[in-house]
Amino acid sequence: MKARFRRIILLVLDSVGVGAMPDADRFGDAGSDTLGHVAQTRPLHLPRLQQLGIGNIRPLEHIPPAEAPLASFGRMALASNGKDTTSGHWEMMGLILDDPFPVYPYGFPPEVMEPFERQIGRRTLGNRAASGTQIIDELGARHMQSGSPIIYTSADSVFQIAAHEEVIPVEELYRICEVARRLLDGPHRVGRVIARPFLGEPGEFRRTAARKDFAIPPFIPTVLDRLQEKGVPVHAVGKIASIFCYRGIDRELKSRNNQDTTEKTLQAMGELKTGLIFANFVDFDSLYGHRNDPQGYAAALEAFDEELGSIWRRLEEDDLLVLVSDHGCDPTTPSTDHSREYTLLLACSPGLRRGTDLGTRSTLADTGATVARNFGVSSPAGASFLEELGV
Repeated sequence: MKARFRRIILLVLDSVGVGAMPDADRFGDAGSDTLGHVAQTRPLHLPRLQQLGIGNIRPLEHIPPAEAPLASFGRMALASNGKDTTSGHWEMMGLILDDPFPVYPYGFPPEVMEPFERQIGRRTLGNRAASGTQIIDELGARHMQSGSPIIYTSADSVFQIAAHEEVIPVEELYRICEVARRLLDGPHRVGRVIARPFLGEPGEFRRTAARKDFAIPPFIPTVLDRLQEKGVPVHAVGKIASIFCYRGIDRELKSRNNQDTTEKTLQAMGELKTGLIFANFVDFDSLYGHRNDPQGYAAALEAFDEELGSIWRRLEEDDLLVLVSDHGCDPTTPSTDHSREYTLLLACSPGLRRGTDLGTRSTLADTGATVARNFGVSSPAGASFLEELGV
């Protein structure tokens, strides 16, 4: 089967949910609406996203539906039992989780921490759910005096270890993370162990670019694995490669922030002539959603909208651009956690000049199923919307 699109550029707007799912109350998220509530805080200037049809997905303040949207539009439900980064991204590529990854809103229990401290030969600080920058500011000085790493978690299924690079060198921090990764198994099998090195003095700490994620591999072959088996290249931008434990990835382009992710996506478009470019724009979630900053979230959406123009101008007639999200993270609610929301879906190509209402999809796996069908491979789950695009 000949690919209908030579390249697919799949962009994940991390946490840009479009309204609470029917079961949101089971997750403590009734009434959450990330994009809707951010749009209510002030008029949003999103001319490119509006033209594509983001206002056609559902009513939004200050963002009217486009009369002739350039993209096909819809929303997708999370079929997995969770609302975290790993669940959302794995589901996109066909792996639907019945059992959620464990989370630790009150910190990790003694059966985790005691063997961990024994094996690394150090006591620890923190061990609670916290903002990474805040807990480093709070405990960084004690860490520098004691040499004890700072342990914290978040709404995601993560075990994060922060250490000053001049107290615990980066390679030693990575070794400590490997110890945690081996121990965190069975009922405590968290999605990711994350090294969070930092530098600076008390009051002026700053996290460095030496972050490293130690994820677990997907339980079954995903669409990415199938693409690699067939020889279809996959270039991953941002944290995508680490989420899939580097499986099914041919090239990783690391990025520092949303703007850098745009630059690396453009770089990948210059290098890759056929295949999948899979990028994650993390700032919406990490810098604004978790920190309950709707104004920052709004500004980040506007910045992304402007940068989207540079990606659009580089598209060719046989390229497909797909914009999705992985969950919500409503910055206007008291919670700093992810929220159980529908995710956005926009799909467009310079060669397609009409927008189709793709409706409410039953799973994010429809994204991967569409990629799989385009390149002639199988998907573990989901229904392709390729034909609905009017190709």
